[in-house]
Amino acid sequence: MDRYPEVLDYLYQALPMYQRIGPAAYKANLDNTLALCEVLENPERKFKSIHVAGTNGKGSTSHMLAAILQSAGYTTGLYTSPHLKNFTERIRVNGIEIERAFVVDFVDRMRPVLDRIQPSFFEMTVGMAFDYFARYPVDVAVIEVGLGGRLDSTNVITPDLSLITNISWDHMALLGNTLPKIAFEKAGIIKEGIPVIVSERQEEVEHVFLDRAGQLNAPIQFATDLVQLHPGDGGYDVYQQGSLWLEGLVCGLKGNYQQRNLPGVLAAVLTLRERGYRIPDDAVMKGIALVTSLTGLKGRWQTLRQRPLTICDTGHNEAGIREVVSQLQNTPHQNLHVVIGVVNDKDISHMLNLLPRNAVYYFCQASIPRAMDASLLAREASAVGLAGKVIREVNEALRTAIDAAGPDDLVFVGGSTFVVAEVEDL
Repeated sequence: MDRYPEVLDYLYQALPMYQRIGPAAYKANLDNTLALCEVLENPERKFKSIHVAGTNGKGSTSHMLAAILQSAGYTTGLYTSPHLKNFTERIRVNGIEIERAFVVDFVDRMRPVLDRIQPSFFEMTVGMAFDYFARYPVDVAVIEVGLGGRLDSTNVITPDLSLITNISWDHMALLGNTLPKIAFEKAGIIKEGIPVIVSERQEEVEHVFLDRAGQLNAPIQFATDLVQLHPGDGGYDVYQQGSLWLEGLVCGLKGNYQQRNLPGVLAAVLTLRERGYRIPDDAVMKGIALVTSLTGLKGRWQTLRQRPLTICDTGHNEAGIREVVSQLQNTPHQNLHVVIGVVNDKDISHMLNLLPRNAVYYFCQASIPRAMDASLLAREASAVGLAGKVIREVNEALRTAIDAAGPDDLVFVGGSTFVVAEVEDL
Protein backbone atom coordinates (compact mmCIF):
# COMPACT_ATOMS: atom_id res chain seq x y z
CA MET A 1 0.00 0.00 0.00
CA ASP A 2 1.38 3.42 -0.99
CA ARG A 3 1.43 5.54 2.18
CA TYR A 4 2.93 8.59 0.48
CA PRO A 5 -0.43 10.40 -0.06
CA GLU A 6 -1.35 9.88 3.61
CA VAL A 7 2.06 11.15 4.79
CA LEU A 8 1.89 14.17 2.51
CA ASP A 9 -1.58 14.97 3.83
CA TYR A 10 -0.19 14.81 7.40
CA LEU A 11 2.55 17.30 6.47
CA TYR A 12 0.15 19.69 4.82
CA GLN A 13 -2.48 19.49 7.56
CA ALA A 14 -0.40 19.15 10.72
CA LEU A 15 2.33 21.68 9.96
CA PRO A 16 1.69 25.37 9.20
CA MET A 17 2.54 26.01 5.55
CA TYR A 18 3.38 29.55 4.44
CA GLN A 19 2.51 28.83 0.82
CA ARG A 20 -1.03 27.92 1.79
CA ILE A 21 -1.89 30.17 4.74
CA GLY A 22 0.63 33.00 4.55
CA PRO A 23 2.41 34.92 7.35
CA ALA A 24 0.79 32.92 10.18
CA ALA A 25 3.14 30.06 9.26
CA TYR A 26 6.31 32.19 9.34
CA LYS A 27 8.57 31.53 12.34
CA ALA A 28 10.81 34.51 13.10
CA ASN A 29 13.63 32.46 14.63
CA LEU A 30 15.77 29.40 13.93
CA ASP A 31 14.91 27.51 17.13
CA ASN A 32 12.79 24.77 15.56
CA THR A 33 15.25 24.16 12.72
CA LEU A 34 18.17 23.93 15.14
CA ALA A 35 16.20 21.51 17.33
CA LEU A 36 15.32 19.34 14.34
CA CYS A 37 18.92 19.32 13.10
CA GLU A 38 20.15 18.31 16.56
CA VAL A 39 17.81 15.31 16.60
CA LEU A 40 19.07 14.41 13.10
CA GLU A 41 22.71 14.63 14.34
CA ASN A 42 23.38 17.88 12.47
CA PRO A 43 23.28 16.68 8.86
CA GLU A 44 23.88 20.26 7.64
CA ARG A 45 27.52 19.91 8.75
CA LYS A 46 28.12 16.77 6.68
CA PHE A 47 28.17 18.23 3.16
CA LYS A 48 29.51 21.33 1.45
CA SER A 49 26.94 23.94 0.48
CA ILE A 50 26.27 27.15 -1.42
CA HIS A 51 23.58 29.48 -0.04
CA VAL A 52 21.45 31.61 -2.39
CA ALA A 53 19.18 34.49 -1.29
CA GLY A 54 17.53 37.43 -3.06
CA THR A 55 14.12 38.77 -4.05
CA ASN A 56 14.04 37.65 -7.69
CA GLY A 57 16.22 35.19 -9.57
CA LYS A 58 17.31 33.03 -6.65
CA GLY A 59 15.52 29.96 -8.05
CA SER A 60 16.98 30.32 -11.55
CA THR A 61 20.41 31.06 -10.06
CA SER A 62 20.26 28.01 -7.78
CA HIS A 63 19.30 25.72 -10.66
CA MET A 64 22.07 27.06 -12.94
CA LEU A 65 24.69 26.62 -10.22
CA ALA A 66 23.50 23.07 -9.53
CA ALA A 67 23.56 22.24 -13.25
CA ILE A 68 27.13 23.55 -13.56
CA LEU A 69 28.35 21.57 -10.55
CA GLN A 70 26.58 18.46 -11.86
CA SER A 71 28.25 18.95 -15.26
CA ALA A 72 31.61 19.26 -13.49
CA GLY A 73 31.13 15.79 -12.00
CA TYR A 74 30.00 16.66 -8.48
CA THR A 75 27.13 14.76 -6.88
CA THR A 76 24.97 17.82 -6.36
CA GLY A 77 22.04 18.38 -4.04
CA LEU A 78 19.50 21.11 -4.77
CA TYR A 79 16.96 22.47 -2.28
CA THR A 80 14.37 24.95 -3.61
CA SER A 81 10.85 26.13 -2.82
CA PRO A 82 7.97 26.24 -3.42
CA HIS A 83 7.29 23.24 -5.64
CA LEU A 84 5.15 23.59 -8.75
CA LYS A 85 3.63 20.14 -9.22
CA ASN A 86 5.02 17.67 -6.68
CA PHE A 87 6.43 18.05 -3.17
CA THR A 88 9.46 15.98 -4.20
CA GLU A 89 10.63 18.76 -6.57
CA ARG A 90 11.95 20.62 -3.53
CA ILE A 91 14.76 18.13 -2.86
CA ARG A 92 16.87 16.75 -5.71
CA VAL A 93 20.22 15.11 -6.30
CA ASN A 94 21.69 15.46 -9.79
CA GLY A 95 18.27 16.55 -11.00
CA ILE A 96 16.47 13.47 -9.62
CA GLU A 97 13.72 14.17 -7.10
CA ILE A 98 13.81 12.66 -3.62
CA GLU A 99 12.18 9.23 -3.48
CA ARG A 100 8.67 9.11 -2.08
CA ALA A 101 9.81 6.21 0.09
CA PHE A 102 12.37 8.48 1.80
CA VAL A 103 9.66 11.06 2.54
CA VAL A 104 7.52 8.35 4.16
CA ASP A 105 10.49 6.95 6.11
CA PHE A 106 11.54 10.41 7.31
CA VAL A 107 8.09 11.24 8.63
CA ASP A 108 7.76 7.80 10.28
CA ARG A 109 11.15 8.26 11.97
CA MET A 110 10.48 11.84 12.98
CA ARG A 111 6.77 11.92 13.77
CA PRO A 112 7.21 11.93 17.58
CA VAL A 113 9.76 14.73 17.17
CA LEU A 114 7.53 16.66 14.77
CA ASP A 115 4.62 16.36 17.19
CA ARG A 116 6.85 17.64 20.03
CA ILE A 117 8.68 20.48 18.24
CA GLN A 118 5.74 21.38 15.97
CA PRO A 119 7.87 22.86 13.18
CA SER A 120 6.37 24.69 10.25
CA PHE A 121 6.04 22.81 6.98
CA PHE A 122 9.10 24.66 5.68
CA GLU A 123 11.23 23.93 8.76
CA MET A 124 10.39 20.24 8.47
CA THR A 125 11.22 20.23 4.74
CA VAL A 126 14.61 21.84 5.38
CA GLY A 127 15.38 19.16 7.97
CA MET A 128 14.34 16.45 5.51
CA ALA A 129 16.52 17.92 2.76
CA PHE A 130 19.61 18.12 4.96
CA ASP A 131 19.06 14.56 6.22
CA TYR A 132 18.70 13.32 2.64
CA PHE A 133 21.80 15.12 1.39
CA ALA A 134 23.90 13.82 4.30
CA ARG A 135 22.72 10.24 3.83
CA TYR A 136 23.02 10.18 0.04
CA PRO A 137 25.78 11.56 0.40
CA VAL A 138 26.21 14.60 -1.85
CA ASP A 139 29.50 16.37 -2.55
CA VAL A 140 27.86 19.78 -2.45
CA ALA A 141 24.31 21.16 -2.15
CA VAL A 142 22.89 24.39 -3.51
CA ILE A 143 20.45 25.70 -0.90
CA GLU A 144 17.88 28.33 -1.86
CA VAL A 145 16.55 30.58 0.89
CA GLY A 146 12.79 30.33 1.34
CA LEU A 147 11.94 33.82 2.60
CA GLY A 148 14.32 36.58 3.63
CA GLY A 149 17.58 35.11 4.85
CA ARG A 150 18.57 36.07 8.39
CA LEU A 151 15.73 34.12 10.02
CA ASP A 152 15.11 31.63 7.22
CA SER A 153 15.28 27.98 8.24
CA THR A 154 18.06 27.31 5.72
CA ASN A 155 20.32 29.76 7.57
CA VAL A 156 21.75 27.11 9.88
CA ILE A 157 24.34 26.10 7.27
CA THR A 158 27.91 27.35 6.99
CA PRO A 159 28.37 27.40 3.22
CA ASP A 160 31.46 27.68 1.03
CA LEU A 161 29.84 30.65 -0.68
CA SER A 162 26.88 32.98 -0.12
CA LEU A 163 25.17 34.54 -3.14
CA ILE A 164 22.54 37.32 -3.08
CA THR A 165 20.75 37.95 -6.38
CA ASN A 166 18.91 41.29 -6.04
CA ILE A 167 16.67 43.27 -3.74
CA SER A 168 13.19 44.50 -4.59
CA TRP A 169 9.75 44.77 -3.00
CA ASP A 170 8.31 41.52 -1.66
CA HIS A 171 6.98 40.21 1.68
CA MET A 172 7.24 43.72 3.19
CA ALA A 173 5.00 42.74 6.12
CA LEU A 174 7.66 40.27 7.25
CA LEU A 175 10.94 41.69 5.93
CA GLY A 176 10.49 45.46 6.22
CA ASN A 177 8.98 48.35 4.31
CA THR A 178 12.17 49.81 2.82
CA LEU A 179 14.69 48.27 0.43
CA PRO A 180 17.56 48.63 2.95
CA LYS A 181 15.48 46.76 5.57
CA ILE A 182 14.76 43.98 3.07
CA ALA A 183 18.46 43.92 2.10
CA PHE A 184 19.40 43.60 5.80
CA GLU A 185 17.32 40.42 6.03
CA LYS A 186 18.92 38.99 2.87
CA ALA A 187 22.40 39.98 4.14
CA GLY A 188 21.71 37.74 7.13
CA ILE A 189 23.07 34.78 5.14
CA ILE A 190 26.56 36.35 5.13
CA LYS A 191 28.82 34.34 7.46
CA GLU A 192 32.11 35.01 9.22
CA GLY A 193 34.98 34.76 6.72
CA ILE A 194 32.80 33.17 3.99
CA PRO A 195 32.96 34.89 0.57
CA VAL A 196 29.77 36.52 -0.71
CA ILE A 197 28.76 37.41 -4.26
CA VAL A 198 26.08 40.04 -4.92
CA SER A 199 24.67 39.68 -8.44
CA GLU A 200 23.82 43.37 -8.99
CA ARG A 201 25.02 46.72 -7.79
CA GLN A 202 21.98 48.57 -6.45
CA GLU A 203 22.90 51.99 -5.15
CA GLU A 204 20.17 52.07 -2.51
CA VAL A 205 21.24 48.85 -0.80
CA GLU A 206 24.85 48.00 -1.64
CA HIS A 207 26.07 49.67 1.58
CA VAL A 208 24.00 47.15 3.57
CA PHE A 209 25.97 44.25 2.09
CA LEU A 210 29.32 46.04 2.37
CA ASP A 211 28.69 46.87 6.03
CA ARG A 212 27.60 43.35 6.93
CA ALA A 213 30.48 41.72 5.04
CA GLY A 214 32.92 44.12 6.71
CA GLN A 215 31.61 43.27 10.19
CA LEU A 216 32.12 39.55 9.49
CA ASN A 217 35.41 39.75 7.55
CA ALA A 218 33.61 38.14 4.61
CA PRO A 219 35.25 38.84 1.21
CA ILE A 220 32.56 40.48 -0.94
CA GLN A 221 32.38 40.94 -4.71
CA PHE A 222 29.70 42.51 -6.90
CA ALA A 223 29.31 40.15 -9.85
CA THR A 224 29.15 42.84 -12.52
CA ASP A 225 32.61 44.04 -11.42
CA LEU A 226 33.99 40.56 -12.16
CA VAL A 227 32.16 39.53 -15.34
CA GLN A 228 30.49 41.37 -18.19
CA LEU A 229 27.99 39.93 -20.70
CA HIS A 230 27.95 41.01 -24.34
CA PRO A 231 24.84 39.67 -26.11
CA GLY A 232 25.53 38.17 -29.54
CA ASP A 233 23.79 35.91 -32.03
CA GLY A 234 21.85 33.53 -29.82
CA GLY A 235 24.27 33.72 -26.92
CA TYR A 236 26.64 35.82 -24.82
CA ASP A 237 30.34 36.51 -24.97
CA VAL A 238 31.50 36.68 -21.36
CA TYR A 239 34.41 38.88 -20.36
CA GLN A 240 36.29 38.49 -17.12
CA GLN A 241 37.63 41.92 -16.17
CA GLY A 242 38.21 42.88 -19.79
CA SER A 243 39.44 39.55 -21.23
CA LEU A 244 37.23 37.13 -23.18
CA TRP A 245 36.41 34.17 -20.97
CA LEU A 246 33.47 32.31 -22.54
CA GLU A 247 32.42 32.68 -26.17
CA GLY A 248 28.83 32.07 -27.30
CA LEU A 249 27.39 31.13 -23.89
CA VAL A 250 23.79 29.98 -24.42
CA CYS A 251 21.31 30.16 -21.53
CA GLY A 252 18.74 27.37 -21.43
CA LEU A 253 16.39 29.58 -19.41
CA LYS A 254 14.54 31.85 -21.78
CA GLY A 255 13.71 35.44 -20.94
CA ASN A 256 16.03 38.40 -21.27
CA TYR A 257 15.85 38.88 -17.49
CA GLN A 258 18.34 36.01 -17.10
CA GLN A 259 20.98 38.60 -18.05
CA ARG A 260 20.55 39.84 -14.48
CA ASN A 261 21.14 36.38 -12.98
CA LEU A 262 24.02 35.15 -15.13
CA PRO A 263 26.74 37.48 -13.74
CA GLY A 264 26.09 36.16 -10.22
CA VAL A 265 26.26 32.55 -11.41
CA LEU A 266 29.49 33.14 -13.34
CA ALA A 267 31.09 35.12 -10.52
CA ALA A 268 30.18 32.27 -8.18
CA VAL A 269 32.04 29.83 -10.45
CA LEU A 270 35.18 32.00 -10.30
CA THR A 271 34.96 32.20 -6.49
CA LEU A 272 34.36 28.45 -6.12
CA ARG A 273 37.41 27.77 -8.29
CA GLU A 274 39.45 29.86 -5.86
CA ARG A 275 38.11 27.65 -3.07
CA GLY A 276 39.33 24.47 -4.75
CA TYR A 277 36.34 23.40 -6.87
CA ARG A 278 37.28 21.92 -10.25
CA ILE A 279 34.82 23.48 -12.67
CA PRO A 280 36.03 23.42 -16.28
CA ASP A 281 34.71 25.97 -18.78
CA ASP A 282 32.84 23.28 -20.72
CA ALA A 283 30.91 22.38 -17.53
CA VAL A 284 29.89 26.04 -17.21
CA MET A 285 28.72 26.15 -20.84
CA LYS A 286 26.87 22.82 -20.57
CA GLY A 287 25.26 23.52 -17.20
CA ILE A 288 23.82 26.88 -18.25
CA ALA A 289 22.70 25.66 -21.69
CA LEU A 290 21.04 22.47 -20.40
CA VAL A 291 19.83 23.70 -17.01
CA THR A 292 16.19 22.68 -17.50
CA SER A 293 16.97 19.09 -18.51
CA LEU A 294 19.73 18.68 -15.91
CA THR A 295 17.69 20.01 -12.98
CA GLY A 296 14.05 19.78 -14.06
CA LEU A 297 13.31 23.48 -13.60
CA LYS A 298 9.90 24.60 -14.85
CA GLY A 299 7.89 27.80 -15.10
CA ARG A 300 10.59 30.30 -16.13
CA TRP A 301 9.34 31.89 -19.38
CA GLN A 302 8.27 28.39 -20.44
CA THR A 303 6.54 27.83 -23.78
CA LEU A 304 3.40 25.69 -23.39
CA ARG A 305 2.34 25.70 -27.06
CA GLN A 306 3.23 27.45 -30.33
CA ARG A 307 -0.05 28.54 -32.02
CA PRO A 308 -1.18 30.61 -30.37
CA LEU A 309 2.16 31.11 -28.63
CA THR A 310 1.38 30.37 -24.97
CA ILE A 311 3.91 31.15 -22.26
CA CYS A 312 3.94 30.88 -18.46
CA ASP A 313 6.22 32.54 -15.93
CA THR A 314 6.31 32.48 -12.13
CA GLY A 315 7.32 36.16 -11.72
CA HIS A 316 4.98 37.45 -9.03
CA ASN A 317 6.19 40.67 -7.41
CA GLU A 318 6.69 44.18 -8.75
CA ALA A 319 10.20 43.60 -10.10
CA GLY A 320 9.30 40.16 -11.49
CA ILE A 321 6.23 41.50 -13.29
CA ARG A 322 8.29 44.40 -14.67
CA GLU A 323 10.63 41.86 -16.28
CA VAL A 324 7.70 39.79 -17.60
CA VAL A 325 6.08 42.85 -19.19
CA SER A 326 9.36 43.81 -20.85
CA GLN A 327 9.64 40.28 -22.25
CA LEU A 328 6.04 40.37 -23.51
CA GLN A 329 6.79 43.61 -25.34
CA ASN A 330 9.80 41.97 -26.99
CA THR A 331 7.82 38.92 -28.14
CA PRO A 332 6.20 39.43 -31.59
CA HIS A 333 2.40 39.04 -31.50
CA GLN A 334 -0.84 40.55 -32.72
CA ASN A 335 -3.10 40.57 -29.66
CA LEU A 336 -2.20 39.82 -26.06
CA HIS A 337 -4.30 37.62 -23.73
CA VAL A 338 -3.29 37.50 -20.05
CA VAL A 339 -4.48 34.81 -17.63
CA ILE A 340 -3.66 36.15 -14.18
CA GLY A 341 -4.16 35.35 -10.51
CA VAL A 342 -2.40 36.63 -7.39
CA VAL A 343 -2.14 35.92 -3.66
CA ASN A 344 -4.06 38.06 -1.20
CA ASP A 345 -1.22 39.15 1.13
CA LYS A 346 0.60 41.38 -1.34
CA ASP A 347 0.11 45.01 -2.31
CA ILE A 348 -0.83 44.48 -5.95
CA SER A 349 -1.53 48.09 -6.95
CA HIS A 350 2.01 48.72 -8.20
CA MET A 351 2.04 45.39 -10.03
CA LEU A 352 -1.28 46.03 -11.76
CA ASN A 353 -0.11 49.46 -12.90
CA LEU A 354 2.76 47.80 -14.77
CA LEU A 355 0.52 45.54 -16.86
CA PRO A 356 -0.33 46.53 -20.46
CA ARG A 357 -3.73 48.23 -20.90
CA ASN A 358 -4.25 46.84 -24.42
CA ALA A 359 -4.48 43.18 -23.38
CA VAL A 360 -7.57 41.05 -22.72
CA TYR A 361 -7.50 39.73 -19.14
CA TYR A 362 -8.83 36.48 -17.68
CA PHE A 363 -8.90 36.78 -13.87
CA CYS A 364 -8.50 33.48 -12.02
CA GLN A 365 -7.40 32.14 -8.63
CA ALA A 366 -5.24 29.24 -7.52
CA SER A 367 -6.77 26.58 -5.27
CA ILE A 368 -5.06 27.72 -2.07
CA PRO A 369 -6.38 29.74 0.90
CA ARG A 370 -3.92 32.59 0.13
CA ALA A 371 -5.33 33.17 -3.37
CA MET A 372 -7.01 36.53 -3.92
CA ASP A 373 -10.63 36.16 -4.99
CA ALA A 374 -10.76 36.52 -8.77
CA SER A 375 -13.67 38.98 -8.62
CA LEU A 376 -11.75 41.24 -6.22
CA LEU A 377 -8.70 41.05 -8.48
CA ALA A 378 -10.89 42.01 -11.46
CA ARG A 379 -12.23 45.04 -9.55
CA GLU A 380 -8.73 46.16 -8.56
CA ALA A 381 -7.56 45.69 -12.15
CA SER A 382 -10.53 47.58 -13.56
CA ALA A 383 -9.63 50.55 -11.35
CA VAL A 384 -6.33 50.92 -13.25
CA GLY A 385 -7.85 50.34 -16.69
CA LEU A 386 -7.38 46.59 -17.19
CA ALA A 387 -10.43 44.91 -18.75
CA GLY A 388 -11.44 41.27 -18.97
CA LYS A 389 -13.58 38.53 -17.47
CA VAL A 390 -13.57 36.47 -14.29
CA ILE A 391 -12.99 32.73 -14.79
CA ARG A 392 -11.98 31.36 -11.42
CA GLU A 393 -10.44 27.99 -12.33
CA VAL A 394 -6.92 28.38 -13.77
CA ASN A 395 -7.13 25.83 -16.58
CA GLU A 396 -10.62 26.90 -17.62
CA ALA A 397 -9.36 30.49 -17.83
CA LEU A 398 -6.36 29.36 -19.89
CA ARG A 399 -8.52 27.29 -22.26
CA THR A 400 -10.86 30.24 -22.72
CA ALA A 401 -7.92 32.52 -23.55
CA ILE A 402 -6.45 30.04 -26.04
CA ASP A 403 -9.85 29.55 -27.73
CA ALA A 404 -10.29 33.33 -28.03
CA ALA A 405 -6.80 33.93 -29.38
CA GLY A 406 -5.88 34.03 -33.05
CA PRO A 407 -2.96 31.91 -34.31
CA ASP A 408 -0.58 34.91 -34.18
CA ASP A 409 -1.72 36.14 -30.78
CA LEU A 410 0.21 35.70 -27.53
CA VAL A 411 -1.30 34.07 -24.43
CA PHE A 412 0.48 34.59 -21.11
CA VAL A 413 -0.37 32.89 -17.81
CA GLY A 414 1.12 33.97 -14.48
CA GLY A 415 0.93 36.49 -11.66
CA SER A 416 1.60 33.85 -9.02
CA THR A 417 3.72 30.72 -8.68
CA PHE A 418 0.54 28.93 -7.61
CA VAL A 419 -1.34 29.85 -10.77
CA VAL A 420 1.50 28.45 -12.91
CA ALA A 421 1.61 25.34 -10.70
CA GLU A 422 -1.98 24.48 -11.64
CA VAL A 423 -1.42 24.65 -15.42
CA GLU A 424 -2.16 21.12 -16.65
CA ASP A 425 0.30 21.16 -19.56
CA LEU A 426 3.31 22.21 -17.51
